[in-house]
Amino acid sequence: MKKGIHPDNYRPVVFKDMSNGDMFLTKSTCKTSETVEFEGETYPLVKIEISNTSHPFYTGKNKLVDTAGRVDRFMSRYGKIKK
Repeated sequence: MKKGIHPDNYRPVVFKDMSNGDMFLTKSTCKTSETVEFEGETYPLVKIEISNTSHPFYTGKNKLVDTAGRVDRFMSRYGKIKK
C-alpha cells in the first residue's frame, strides 16, 4: 500500500446494525463521539439502520424493516384505496 494516500483519521471503526445488534469491524474515516468494547479492544462506534445481516436481499427473508414509521404512514394514506 502506498504511504501517505489515506487521511490521518483512517482508523478501525465498529459498525453496529441497530435492527439486530450485529457488529463488525472495518477501517473508516467516519466521525463519531461514541465508543464500544469489541473483541477486548475499545473502538469508535458508528450506528447504522441496516446492514447485510438484516437486509432482506442478503438474508433471503421477506422481513419488513421500518424504523421511521414510513410504512405505517403509507398504509394509512393509500392502504384503503382499491382498484
